[in-house]
Amino acid sequence: MEDLEKLITDWLTLPEVALALDVDVSRVRRLIEDDQLVALRRGDPAVRSVPAELLVDGRIAPYLGGTVTVLRDGGFDDVELLTWLFTEDESLPGRPIDLLRSGQRGEVRRRAQTLAL
Repeated sequence: MEDLEKLITDWLTLPEVALALDVDVSRVRRLIEDDQLVALRRGDPAVRSVPAELLVDGRIAPYLGGTVTVLRDGGFDDVELLTWLFTEDESLPGRPIDLLRSGQRGEVRRRAQTLAL
């Protein structure tokens, strides 16, 4: 988790995510349950928080949900999943989350499927 704090510096609480998406907090919880978003408990007291970069212009980053599903099917837990999304990969180039945010899912999804095997 300590390494993840270095990779992800901007987090939103569930009420902040709800405000950004213009939905109720209960809808944000459902999005997390449905693997459309990923949240971790952090801070003291621990509150569920979502990396801010999972959102783009008031929406969830394109193709995030499908990528999360592929990684979960491969056995990734929340910390592993977020670590992978936010770690630089020179062969992409960049971080998988950056490609998803720009609407490019092909290579990210291929990599995720390879890891999930």
